[in-house]
Amino acid sequence: MGEYFLRIALVGHGKMGAALMSQWAAVADRQFPDHRFDVVDPAAEPGGGPLPHVTFLNAPPTDATLYDLVIVAVKPQLLDQVLPAYAGLLAEQGFVASIAAGASIARLKALSGDAPVVRIMPNLPAAVGAGVSGLCADLSVTPAQREQVEALMAAVGTAIWVDDEDQLDRLTAVAGSGPGYVFEIARSYVEAARALGFDADTARALVLGTLSGTIAMAQQSGDDLGELRASVTSKNGTTAAGLDALNGDGALDALMRSTLDAAYARAVELR
Repeated sequence: MGEYFLRIALVGHGKMGAALMSQWAAVADRQFPDHRFDVVDPAAEPGGGPLPHVTFLNAPPTDATLYDLVIVAVKPQLLDQVLPAYAGLLAEQGFVASIAAGASIARLKALSGDAPVVRIMPNLPAAVGAGVSGLCADLSVTPAQREQVEALMAAVGTAIWVDDEDQLDRLTAVAGSGPGYVFEIARSYVEAARALGFDADTARALVLGTLSGTIAMAQQSGDDLGELRASVTSKNGTTAAGLDALNGDGALDALMRSTLDAAYARAVELR
């Protein structure tokens, strides 16, 4: 064709891989007109995807296809059997990005023929374009490659670079695992509303509406969160009474610290 485009393989189409691909496909015409995606998954139905930019395969291509970027979205325990097949499918300036939790840059480089590697820790709200992703690159990744992978992750939310893999593990504890904490807090909040006398649908609407509205207000304001809390808390009012029960003794602060410490410790164990 004589036309240059960035050829990308997304290896694995599970929950996170599918979430990312659905968002990339949705914005491809506008943001990535020069990208072509091959989604490779054993369960895939081979053929065209949601846009001309996307093709589904159930095995690595056997023709002369070379990829500028291979994004690995398989479970960490499958890396040893999956990634080496793509070492020979990388273009001369090709590189690897991985969302496999706990798989180190050193391991990924060893499995991919010493290709440049970017580790990515996304979170599930990427499925609705509101994710937070941490990115960590090895020293052989070029500025152009950093820009390419950052553009992809910015298309599904917020992309944040960190300096090393320990920082990525800490980010995992905060943002990667964070949706689980928020879902659990919301679940508990809904149950408390039901115990107060609301039916399940009403309790869910009240809680999720309150959470989303409050977060939107905080994001738009930029004010210190403590100041925002104070702005809705009248002395001796209902909010003050609730806050005293919630965290008057600092128990919530301690619980959140313990939550993040436990998640970080597990991330370290998985290295």
